[in-house]
Amino acid sequence: MHGELRMFTDRRIERHQLPYFLRVFNTVTDKPIGFLGNVSDDGLMLISQLPMMVGVDFQLRLKIPGSDGCQQIIDFSACCVWCHEDATPLHYDAGFILLQPPVEFGLLVRALRQYFSFQPLPASV
Repeated sequence: MHGELRMFTDRRIERHQLPYFLRVFNTVTDKPIGFLGNVSDDGLMLISQLPMMVGVDFQLRLKIPGSDGCQQIIDFSACCVWCHEDATPLHYDAGFILLQPPVEFGLLVRALRQYFSFQPLPASV
């Protein structure tokens, strides 16, 4: 029993929480479908107002705001592997596995890890 319980509490991959930070769009329609909830090198959690179909491949897009006012577009395919109601009423969480993630997605994950991690400040002289 203890081993089974650990399976549900131990995570295999590190994730970073990003609620309501980055919108996720449908690549085909360019309409928003939710927000990035957390992210890893090969997956993400989407927070949406509609449930996602499990076992279906989605064409997704991230629009990353740049410091120069321009947007970087990252298009990728992902398969929904689970979906359930969120603690927030009328919201759903859906887990996706990326299918051949583009290099830009990996760069985004690394940038977000650095941005949201607690890095020690350099010692003052």
